[in-house]
Amino acid sequence: MEIKKKTILFIRDILISIAVVGVILASLWAYTGQFPNSPMVVVTSESMMHENAPFGKIGTIDPGDLVLVKSINGKDDVETRGPKDNPTAKHRTYGDYGDVIIYIPDKNKDGKRDRNATPIIHRAICWVEKNEDGTYTIKEYGIQNATSITIDELGLHNYKPPHSGFITKGDNNNECDQCGLSTPVKPSWIIGKARGEIPWFGLIKLMIFGNDGGYDGPDSVRIGRAVAPKDEWICLGLSLFVIIVIPTAWDIYNFYKRRKSEEFRL
Repeated sequence: MEIKKKTILFIRDILISIAVVGVILASLWAYTGQFPNSPMVVVTSESMMHENAPFGKIGTIDPGDLVLVKSINGKDDVETRGPKDNPTAKHRTYGDYGDVIIYIPDKNKDGKRDRNATPIIHRAICWVEKNEDGTYTIKEYGIQNATSITIDELGLHNYKPPHSGFITKGDNNNECDQCGLSTPVKPSWIIGKARGEIPWFGLIKLMIFGNDGGYDGPDSVRIGRAVAPKDEWICLGLSLFVIIVIPTAWDIYNFYKRRKSEEFRL
């Protein structure tokens, strides 16, 4: 009877765990609208890092962060930053103004997203409109019907994009993506916009799959195939200690305590 009771309790614990995971996933999918795709992505590079980020780099996007990806319904769902010294957006996300988007780039420069390309997670800076007469308009920078685009802070000089779309840039990059990574980002290329994060825990995945070249700062530490700032590894280790080691040690303590109590009664 005792073995049967323990088996029932074991099965119950498994079912409860599965139910909890199911509820969490259902909530994430309901919020992000990404079902059946993953509602989260793992950040691999340093392109969105900020020098003034606090210890552990909470609130910014860094290697090893798990970022929630909320789907969009079109161009108007994305709020652009505009000029760095005079942002047009009113809300801040991840250390700067405007929305951070996750998109599939057009690395072939043919006006179509490259389905085999790794998604990029960068900030939406502005929207460039290619007019019917071939000129360009960018409201955020006060550009109207220009024959080419020059924006020094983005590294664009006499730029003539083939179509309309978002100009995007990593917060830690000197130039925008349209200087080489992709043509302007069409709304249909956008997987979603970043909303919330679980810091550090993506490093567990990167330890297996790697992010070589993802971070090369002076405080970089490599564990397995993952490279990230030292403070992120410290925070991950402390988090795992609290989540795994302490509860496990408590269970072991209670087990031996019960065993000693039973031996004493015998």
